[in-house]
Amino acid sequence: SGLEPMGLLWALQPRRPFWRLVKRDVQSPFVLQLEVLEGHTEPPGRLLARAQHERAFLRDGVRRVPVRDGRIRATLFLPPGNGPFPGIIDLYGTGGGLPEHKACLLANHGFAVLALAYYGYEDLPKEMKEFHLEYFEEAVNYMLQHNQVKGPGIGLLGFSKGGDLCTSMASFLKGIAATALINGSVANVGAVLHYKDITIPPLGFNLKRIKVSKSGIADIVDALNNPLEGPDQQSFIPLEKAECRFLFIVGQDDRNWKSEFFAVEGSKRLQAHGKEKPEIIYYPGAGHYIEPPFFPMCAASMHLLFGKQVKWGGEPKAHCEAQVDAWQQIQAFFHKHLTGKPSGTSSKL
Repeated sequence: SGLEPMGLLWALQPRRPFWRLVKRDVQSPFVLQLEVLEGHTEPPGRLLARAQHERAFLRDGVRRVPVRDGRIRATLFLPPGNGPFPGIIDLYGTGGGLPEHKACLLANHGFAVLALAYYGYEDLPKEMKEFHLEYFEEAVNYMLQHNQVKGPGIGLLGFSKGGDLCTSMASFLKGIAATALINGSVANVGAVLHYKDITIPPLGFNLKRIKVSKSGIADIVDALNNPLEGPDQQSFIPLEKAECRFLFIVGQDDRNWKSEFFAVEGSKRLQAHGKEKPEIIYYPGAGHYIEPPFFPMCAASMHLLFGKQVKWGGEPKAHCEAQVDAWQQIQAFFHKHLTGKPSGTSSKL
């Protein structure tokens, strides 16, 4: 009901259950075939009209530069024009590989963005068992030394597992000015993390706390242990060591883990150590996969760590609105803390 200019996109559903719409090659647009058919019957009536709509990712003038520097496996996106530009490293979640869509779209708005792979890509580790922060430090130094990246500090953008990796980077590495987490964690999850002589174990979990519906979809939101209790406190990342500003984007219907709890506990920890209170933006009705605007909501799909189909949460319209707003908030946050200026750019995709 009402006017939904982008409704045909954000309300899309997969023909095959448990599929999520992803953009693998940002160099080509999404091509949307629109057809108007007579009646509401199955099979549908005769074709009345047809049109094609293209949604570009790589805007004219944005440069896509594959990066193979030392151990780094990444893609750098540089905006048109003469730099230097405010720099950001973008980390995705447990899917591995090298997703580029978010980094590419942010570069359209004047940021130099490094989409960084950290496992499941080329010669990087095949599985998520242990990570060494030195690899991520190499990427930070690459950005800080790049002649197209404006210093003195860079930003980090992390989604899901990428969120707790960004929290760890901000806590231990130099040169980070702003860290934005999309449904991230303030405890280390899923793999051991090493840095020099420091080891942070992964947060424990209990598979008995997973609920499985009649349709076979798992609800894993209660599976992880509480990082405030017992030995699991060792998994809490010491984010009070960070010298940057934090932004937490929270989907309040996230069924992957308790993003709201993580954001609140992270905020308490920072303030208890005399640090500035982070910005937390809550989105009621938004699930785990908060993507750039108008990506259709993924209600459930395969979770690589758990090896089963899980629900991600979210109500489609509220989730769509969260994606539109979060995209603007992330840009405004980075403009403010990386350039010192409020965002003056259009935040439309």
